Amino acid sequence: QKFLTAFVFLFYKEDHSVFYEQFLIMMARGGGKNGLVSSLCHFFISPLHGIDRYNVSIVANNEKQAKVSFREVYDAIEGKEVLEDMFYRTKVEILGNNTKSVIQYHTSNASSKDGLRDGCVIYDEIHRYENFDVVNVFSSGLGKVPNAREFFIGTDGFVRDGFLDKTKERAMNILKGKDVEDPLFPFICKIDDPEEIDNPDVWEKANPMFSEPRSSYAKGLFKKVFTQYKQLANNPSNREEFMTKRMNYPETDLTKSVASWKEIMRTGFEEDGETLRVVPDVKHKVAVGGLDFASIKDFAAVGLLFKHGEDYIWKSHSFVRKGFLDKAKLKVPITEWEEQGLLTILDEPVIPISHIVDWFVKMRELYGFNTIVADTFRLDLVKTALEAEGFILLYIRNPKAIHSLLAPRVETLFANNRIIFGDNPLMRWYTNNVYVHIKKDGNKEYLKKDEYRRKTDGFQAFIHALWQADNILVDEFDFMLDGIKF
Repeated sequence: QKFLTAFVFLFYKEDHSVFYEQFLIMMARGGGKNGLVSSLCHFFISPLHGIDRYNVSIVANNEKQAKVSFREVYDAIEGKEVLEDMFYRTKVEILGNNTKSVIQYHTSNASSKDGLRDGCVIYDEIHRYENFDVVNVFSSGLGKVPNAREFFIGTDGFVRDGFLDKTKERAMNILKGKDVEDPLFPFICKIDDPEEIDNPDVWEKANPMFSEPRSSYAKGLFKKVFTQYKQLANNPSNREEFMTKRMNYPETDLTKSVASWKEIMRTGFEEDGETLRVVPDVKHKVAVGGLDFASIKDFAAVGLLFKHGEDYIWKSHSFVRKGFLDKAKLKVPITEWEEQGLLTILDEPVIPISHIVDWFVKMRELYGFNTIVADTFRLDLVKTALEAEGFILLYIRNPKAIHSLLAPRVETLFANNRIIFGDNPLMRWYTNNVYVHIKKDGNKEYLKKDEYRRKTDGFQAFIHALWQADNILVDEFDFMLDGIKF
């Protein structure tokens, strides 16, 4: 805590402005993040800090969490005559009488906040932020008083490709020396390898509280964490939670997810997570189409599956109804994905089949394919429209039955990095939303982790195409040899 605090008050000599404007503090649960932030908040509104109207906003996903640091400052004042003279407290704000600086807490409902006039913003539970909306709103109020600061605190979580992953990526660029001018101070405590879960001597990597000598609080916390660790033998389903929250090392439960996040990222990036994976040129190659048109009122996904050596390349597009987006309030950057050409937003009562047909017709001009695989949803509508354009439609009577057939193959393809989506955050989102349900007979089926907000259409279209891939995507050498007359 002393180490971190020193960098909070690191200034340029010339104008006495702060050197670091933002701080990323990540460590395991119970590491003292809120306690440190509480003491800083209290100092910032005090006469010791000396900046008038240096307001502090504490932001979290719910009121209970937002009030944690606020309540600590509130309680620290109570019963201390000197502090009670310096600060005025109510249940919603704490005022520094000398500087007229205020501490307030807010929930992270970004749409309901105008830009505030803050000197400092604390963003708690950042692992829950699916995008930058909350940060954008509250950061817009900074800069009106000197030495503005932002603190991003939390433990890792289960939201992928959101605010936290992007900020961790930024932090790694700083730590690797790639962006030394970035005014973010990253402080990340985590184990380095999943096997270190079995070595309590190194748990202090994730939780600095466990460093010797331990306080009585730290001893009690360590005992609790050790007890939870021992229970994993009889309760293995809690391992994912333990690894994420106690070791600050997110781990995917592969009995519930189709692939780990690292494997999903490898569909577009090399091992280092930064270098874009080269997508082979598939122009004029044979392909098989995949279509998921289960709902005409929210999402529809189309795509083409190619084979290049041992790799499967999936080129896809989605259609999304604007009315659904207005109602669902999805916390993913849909507009940004539209700008990248990954999807089309349609302001129509339903998603017309004509958009899907037009996409396949356009793709047929570039690639060699004539077969499209779909399930039986809206079959009459889909079949008539596609066959009218000369396509062959293969349909799956029982999609969940092919899930169990394809599951071992899908797991192997992801594990061996044989699937290429390119840099496609929409497909990563679809894939990460898939819940693998293991039935009583041991068969697997691909469901949604959340029926309403976690869409899987693009992944289901991919699965449809993969079902017929080996029947249609014959290696090109076979065609070449067939065509040669000896």
